[in-house]
Amino acid sequence: MRSRRKSKTVIGWREWIELPELCATPLKAKIDTGARTSALHAFDLTLRESGGATVASFLLHPVQRSSAGAVRVEWPVQGFRKVRSSNGRVETRPVIVTNARAAGVEWPIEVTLASRDEMGFRMLLGRGALRQRFHVDPGRSFLTTRAPRKRRSPR
Repeated sequence: MRSRRKSKTVIGWREWIELPELCATPLKAKIDTGARTSALHAFDLTLRESGGATVASFLLHPVQRSSAGAVRVEWPVQGFRKVRSSNGRVETRPVIVTNARAAGVEWPIEVTLASRDEMGFRMLLGRGALRQRFHVDPGRSFLTTRAPRKRRSPR
């Protein structure tokens, strides 16, 4: 007897991901099944205590290779996680929980905050965020989303 599982949406190795609670501009994200946790480029990151909770304050630069359109974000920290970066170093990073939106689906994800200046993508979507939602085709890109429209400058 065949199982009647709902088929999963296929996404490429990079997609436009929205973080509607944090920023109005979609981010170009690398889909990384080798990374357990998702990561977000957080520039000028500071942590402070507020009412017994830790709050992260950071700048989010949604456009790759640009600081234009930076957004100041203040978000509660869920906890801290040790993460092995691509260069092999283990570092402790703050973790936040926010909603992600892609392929017409919105769901909560855990995201570590880190400086990703040297990385090609402002966001990395790890396998924890992908689990039971998507299949990844590593040979394709932008299967479910289009690049955000560029705003025309007024004449």
